[in-house]
Order: sequence, then C-alpha cells, then structure tokens
Amino acid sequence: MKATSLKKVNCANITIFGAKGDLTHRKLIPALYNLYIESHLPAQFAIYCVDAIGIDEAVFKNDLLTGVNSFSRNGVADKSRWDSFAAHIYYIQGDFLKEETYTGLKAMMESFDKLHSIRATRMFYFATAPRFIEIIADGLSKHKLAAKPLLDRIIVEKPFGTDLETARKLNKFLVKRFAEKQIYRIDHYLGKETVQNIMAFRFANYVFEPLWNRQYIDHIQISLAEQVGVGKRGGYYDSSGALRDMIQNHLLQLVCIIAMECPKAYEAEHIRDAKTKVMKSVKMYSSDQIFKNVIRGQYTAGDIDGIHRAGYREEEQVASGSNTETFTAARLFIDNERWKGVPFFLRTGKSMPKQSSVIVIQFKDSPHKIFRDDVVPNRLIISIQPELEISLLFESKVPGLEMKLFPVEMDFMYQDAYTANLPEAYEALLLDVLEGDATLFMRADQVEAAWKVVMPILDAWKKYPSKQLHLYKSGTWGPAAADALLKPYAKEWFRLPERSVHA
Repeated sequence: MKATSLKKVNCANITIFGAKGDLTHRKLIPALYNLYIESHLPAQFAIYCVDAIGIDEAVFKNDLLTGVNSFSRNGVADKSRWDSFAAHIYYIQGDFLKEETYTGLKAMMESFDKLHSIRATRMFYFATAPRFIEIIADGLSKHKLAAKPLLDRIIVEKPFGTDLETARKLNKFLVKRFAEKQIYRIDHYLGKETVQNIMAFRFANYVFEPLWNRQYIDHIQISLAEQVGVGKRGGYYDSSGALRDMIQNHLLQLVCIIAMECPKAYEAEHIRDAKTKVMKSVKMYSSDQIFKNVIRGQYTAGDIDGIHRAGYREEEQVASGSNTETFTAARLFIDNERWKGVPFFLRTGKSMPKQSSVIVIQFKDSPHKIFRDDVVPNRLIISIQPELEISLLFESKVPGLEMKLFPVEMDFMYQDAYTANLPEAYEALLLDVLEGDATLFMRADQVEAAWKVVMPILDAWKKYPSKQLHLYKSGTWGPAAADALLKPYAKEWFRLPERSVHA
C-alpha cells in the first residue's frame, strides 16, 4: 500500500514456518511467485520453508507448483519462470521445539548474507497453528534471528489470542522479544483491493466526505456471507465461532475504515491511530442489552445449489450438542460526534446461499417532499466480493410526459475500468511487510481494543450458552431474528442483485 516513501529492499531472506500447510500451498507461495514474475521481489532472495514433516525437496517444490497452477491469479506457471523462482526455495525439515531448527536456519541466513556481502532483510511468517506462535517467537529471539528492528519482521496470522486476556498475554510475550514495529499482525481482508480503495474513495473525493456523518447517514450494513460450511475446520471452529472468527477481526476492521476520521497524514501510524480511536469509541453493552442487539445462529441441514448440506452439529469434529454460533448479526453504535446515534449493522454466517461481502451506506430520506412518488433514499454500495464494485443509487425521472421517478444506479466496476490483473490480498500484504509498511496491519492496541468490543458478548454467551441460539437452514440467509434486528431502519439485509454476479 506504500503509505510512505520506503527504501526498496535489495536482498531478503523469507522464512515460512508451517510450509506444508494449506496457507502456504494456496496463498503464500502463489503470492510470492506472482511478486517474483512481476519484478517486485528483491534481486537477491531466498525462501526457507520450515516444517517438521520429512519430504524430499524436489517433491516439495513440485507440490508448491501444483498450488501455484491451481490458485495463482496468473494461471499455470511458465516452466522457465517457475524453475528460476524455485531455485530460491529451500526446504528445511525442522521441529519448532528443537534448537537445531533455529541454529540451522541461522547458519543458512548468515551464509546468504556473506555470499551477497550484505545483511539481508528477514521476514518470518508464522503459517502455523496458534499454539506454535510463542514457541517459534522464543526460538527466533533466543538465537537472535530477528535481532535488527529496522531489517527484521515477523508476521503473525489470526486468530491473535482467543479473548482479551490471551491477546494481551501474547502481545506482552512478543514485545519482550521484538520491537512493536517488527510485528505484523495480518488480516488478509485489509489487503483486498476494494477495501484499500475505501480510504481513497472517502478522502480523495470531497463530494462524499461532507456527507459521511450522522446528519446525512441513516445506518450502515456490513455483511460477509460464506457459502461454505465449516468443512474440515470443525475442530478449530467449534472452539471459536463466528464472533471470534470473523467479527473480531474482519468486520471490525471494516468498521474502522468506514468510520475513522481522516488521519493527519497518509502514514502508517497516523492511520492506525485513527482506526484504534474508532474501536475505543464503540459503545459497550450490558448483558441484558447484548441479547437485544446481538443475534447468534447455527445452521442446520439444507440444500445449497441443489446439493445437500449437513447441519453444523453433524459436521466432522463438532460436538453433537454444540452451541457454537455459525452466524452472528450485531447492532453497534460508535459514541462520538460524527456517528452518535447511527447504527452499524454487522452480519456474517456460514452455509448461506451465496458468497458475498458488501458494505451499504444508507443515506437518510430526502427532506424535500414535492414528488407524488415515494422517493427511495440514496444508497452507496461497496461490493468486496464476488464483484469489485462501487455503486450509487439515486432517483431519476422516467422518460415521458409525466414526472415519474425511478431509482437507478451509477456503477464503477473494476473489471470495466481497469485492464490490469488485480493482485491478490496476500501479494499486497507480503510486499508491504518486505518494505516495512505497517499501514494494513494491526497494532497491539488495535487488537486489544477489538477484543474489548466482543468480550461482553462472549461473556454473556458463556453465561447463557443456549439462550436465543437461533437455528437456520443451510442455503438460507440466516435466522429471521437477524432481519428483525434491522428495524425500523430496514426490513431485511441488503443483497447484491443476481445481475451483479457473473459466472
């Protein structure tokens, strides 16, 4: 995202812990390969892939190639380009608990530095289960692998803690071993092109910013619907749920971008300050208020696109009597001058009819009542997926001899405006880490502020585990109670029309 003018890195050592995992296969290596073929990686670099599993390096690289061919936005890899890229990859079989893993890695990095006569920038990506974060961080610190704050960075995947207490503990653990500016807490949603464009849309176009407040905006909806169920993640998901898995990070980060004040400058710390201020302004609910303002649901058996889906409690590794929520809808308020009284409606759920991520800014009704027709209030729609689109709904006169009004849309679609193949979120985020730009990454106080917002909800659900757990069939848009939550602002959650979804 390049919030500031950053010095280009000429030499880099990139380490991926958990190299045999799905994240590496589907996202990280395809992203690094795309950066390589588009000349965004340094002239000299090495990628060290660390995992405890024993595998021949050639076989491992072939597995990575399969991932690139399947998941890269550029399609099947060119053989000569892949061979050139793969020559920079080294597989290291290493137990995260054993010292020789870190001493061996250090020796390889020092040899690399000596060969190129420069101390390379070092990136360490924790593509592992959360239980290994402290183990790996301690190993890196003990063996001084990330000892230079200006050159070395670590990347930690979500979930960052399981509640406020564990998040604070993890933050304290990491900042004892690394400088805060070295720690990149990643949320891939912030790397999506449409999400990054929201700031440009707001602060570079003055036509919208004066209207971006409680005087003109009626309410805001942020909805992330997933068509998939929990799949093979049942063991993880049953101890997490939709509130932790999606609301605490993805949706609250979107709230920050939508609601933040204009930062003092387009620089990482000013932007992160503005986002954190939003989180600290979210109104907290009492236990009684939570059950009136937050809806939780769980999917049961149903059909999606003609295919039968099992209910959540029948999924693999899910407890038969589980009350874990697969759906959450919440009504939040931001208690500051700009947003006081404006509800922010958040919704996320699994096993829903379509994959969709959309933000709706619903403006207030026009005060001018001179037309006989009912005037539909203006609506700004920011679609993150399946289409990258921003559209504005406004009233227009229908052609003819009478004054009749009809709502029409003015659309901006990425695929129509730009011919370039848009980078994936992980490409943008990995390049930002490499160049030391923390704009799109969460700071410690941001993470803790987000946990403070959801903790009263988690505590209330823990105290009353089965209270108001609404069931909804797979293939539907969630429980009816979620629509009721919107009243009197709207009758139902906004959904992208079918015409906006291309095969």
